[in-house]
Amino acid sequence: MSDQVLIVDDDPTQRRLLEAMVEKLGFATVLAEDGEAALRLTEGDLSDLRAIVLDLVMPGLDGMEVMRRWRRQGIRVPVIVQTASSAVETAVAAMRTGAFDFVVKPVSPERLAEALNGALKVEALERKRVRRVRNISLDSIETKSPVMQKTLNLARKAAASDIPVLIEGESGVGKELIARAIHRAGRRSRKPFVTVNCGAIPENMVESILFGHEKGAFPGATERHVGKFVEADGGTLFLDDIADLPANVQVKLLRSVQEGEVEPIGAKCPVKVDIRLISATNQDLMEEVLRGRFREDLFYRLNVFPIRVPPLRERKEDIPIIVRNLIERFAETLPSSVTGITPAALQLLSAYDWPGNVRELENAIFRAIVLSERSVLSVHEFPQIQAQAEGPIPTEEPGTPEVDQAVNPQPPASPRPQNFIAVLNEEGHVRTLQELEHELIRIAIDHYGAQMSEVARRLGIGRSTLYRKLKELGINVAERAVGEDA
Repeated sequence: MSDQVLIVDDDPTQRRLLEAMVEKLGFATVLAEDGEAALRLTEGDLSDLRAIVLDLVMPGLDGMEVMRRWRRQGIRVPVIVQTASSAVETAVAAMRTGAFDFVVKPVSPERLAEALNGALKVEALERKRVRRVRNISLDSIETKSPVMQKTLNLARKAAASDIPVLIEGESGVGKELIARAIHRAGRRSRKPFVTVNCGAIPENMVESILFGHEKGAFPGATERHVGKFVEADGGTLFLDDIADLPANVQVKLLRSVQEGEVEPIGAKCPVKVDIRLISATNQDLMEEVLRGRFREDLFYRLNVFPIRVPPLRERKEDIPIIVRNLIERFAETLPSSVTGITPAALQLLSAYDWPGNVRELENAIFRAIVLSERSVLSVHEFPQIQAQAEGPIPTEEPGTPEVDQAVNPQPPASPRPQNFIAVLNEEGHVRTLQELEHELIRIAIDHYGAQMSEVARRLGIGRSTLYRKLKELGINVAERAVGEDA
């Protein structure tokens, strides 16, 4: 089947216009007349869906709520939102909710093509990441860190049996990657590996998704659903964010682990299952037990073989390895000539604590490669990291061709202009209009010596508008002024 684009708009005329533009670009279209229809369509097979064009203002479920539900369900197809010209602030809020890009109605074919092409790059990168994670093995995880080597040694021991494993670690450290590697190294490697993000499932659906339900078991149950336990029969069930399970589901999970069987909603008898259970959490489960939010008996059933995945700040010796691998991986997907990184840039990345761990580093490298106009990444491609790093910022030696030899070396090009404005943030997402406007106005004030008439003229706005924006953005001109014109 052709690559698909889902178009969600309650206006029939707008749907037809978008349909014609998208099909002219070579995509198959799927149409939804409102938010409810869009959610139903994305409950099925998404393997051919490459992007979504979503109207923000619709009766019933609006675009913002639809995106929130997609995010809870773990749907990561890039979303391009549509907004009226007077609703740009709403579009910015949509970007914060997870939209990839936004277009203003009526969108031109050229602007829509630009947005879709960008979305396709992100979607292709995500598919490649998923395939890479699915094929990961314990031996393919490179590390020079003693704490990470200890984690991998424990994972190898866990893979030798079917013992229940609890993987602990902060968000972004790679808990699912370790779980998949344990599965691939064990005797069940040819059987299913089924993942469930317990924190992304609506509370009233958790029991049905995990244990299944019979047709007619409750209103809306029009078909029988086997549940994730039965899907994983013979293989491994990975329960991520296990601390987010509701209390009533914790009771049923405990029984399933003890008895090796599940009881679907509405079923007359339980169903036997043979699974290997791996759980993961970014919280202190014992603390959750002490606070009465997690069952103590279930905790001890899951915590038979605990494995801690260390945060990136505890294994900084691995940062050069991860950076090298990321550059090589992105080179296969992105239309970029980047093949290396300067020692100063690598020093900057190694000095940062990475609160978002490997996921944050991955986003930073992706953003840097997208922005870079040369073959080697330098400190200039990491402005957000510079802003947050403690201590002196490493400097590039002018005219020095030396780069990190772990990656194919290329001489660095000239640095970014001093007044360069970064459009993307460190996670690879477009910065808000307010942030960009704030930065642009401050640069203009400095550049024209706080001569406000000239600043307003160069920005293409009136002086009264400029002063209003200064007040809204909290910019104190007096602190920066070298003189004011009348």
